[in-house]
Amino acid sequence: MLSVIIPTDGVEQTAVATLSALVPGAASGVVREVLLVDRSDTGVIERVADVAGCRFLRAQGTQAAALAAGAAQARSPWLMFLKAGAVLDAGWIDETTQFIQGVAAGGRPRAGIFRYAPSPYAETSLRDRLTAIARFVAGPLSDQGLLIARDHYVRLGGYAPDIRRAEAKLLRRLGRSSRTLLRSRIVMVGV
Repeated sequence: MLSVIIPTDGVEQTAVATLSALVPGAASGVVREVLLVDRSDTGVIERVADVAGCRFLRAQGTQAAALAAGAAQARSPWLMFLKAGAVLDAGWIDETTQFIQGVAAGGRPRAGIFRYAPSPYAETSLRDRLTAIARFVAGPLSDQGLLIARDHYVRLGGYAPDIRRAEAKLLRRLGRSSRTLLRSRIVMVGV
């Protein structure tokens, strides 16, 4: 049903945290494949991918380049982009399935973005408060994940690997009218 693309920077803990939240989705058949796209040369993520049964890709350049490389290699009609360290809460499987079915039945292209929730264990800094204000004013940020049909992603031009802030630009191209803020929460851990 969907391919999950996770760009990493060679950090095992954040990648494993994200993968652990995806296990129930793989067991239920929602997640068809997971692609770990690493921009480092450490070999750590390659071992994680091997142990976890994920596909591994090495990418050079920006995070947008890693996302674009993962999307190009993905096999499913739906794509989910998550940053390493993003952990979805338990209800994401049912809501994702309902969202995909609703978009297919409605015939109108839409993208889903998860509701951001701060980690209950992290210290709140001034930067976190400013980011929360930015989310409120400007809308969702790229760390909230993205669930999008492959053909819609391609029509929008995808992640441009050589453009600065490509993730934010893709969210802007989606516009408010073609994106849905999902009820399932996403928490960033270990960042």
